[in-house]
Amino acid sequence: MRRRLAPLAVLAASVALLAAPAAQAAPAHKPAIKACSTAATSLAVDKVRRPVNHLLLTLTNDGKRPCYAYGAPTVVFDDEPAVTGILEDSVPQAVVTLEPGESAYAAIGLSSPGGPRGRTVHHLSSWLANRKLQAVGDPATLALPRPTHVDDSAYVTYWQSTPNLALTW
Repeated sequence: MRRRLAPLAVLAASVALLAAPAAQAAPAHKPAIKACSTAATSLAVDKVRRPVNHLLLTLTNDGKRPCYAYGAPTVVFDDEPAVTGILEDSVPQAVVTLEPGESAYAAIGLSSPGGPRGRTVHHLSSWLANRKLQAVGDPATLALPRPTHVDDSAYVTYWQSTPNLALTW
């Protein structure tokens, strides 16, 4: 009487040998993705044709690793004591992940028709947020297109993955 266990044992040993190199080749630990910082990114602000009274803030990952664009940028015009309000309705479905060379976008609504207490501004300062949505690091200071007029109804959106998504608000 012959036993048929030997071919199964050989097959099991072969599978184990084939799987072993693959397990060894897998990376031990992927570096964690961190929040985008002004040290590894660049910010730009541009006037847009539509919608009127809007600017587009662009955050580009200049680093060598991906980063998360958490929340919304903190925006202050000139040297005003108050930050610009965040448009809560613009929360994206997910945090925007920026691979090296990719960008995230936030719209800045400048004023509403007949808005209160309008003024001309010349630059803005912007901070990025950490996972807890707190402004961190050094601000980026950007010159604004001339003339830029804001009023107390100004707002900024959360970071979006495309300019069109940012400018829908």
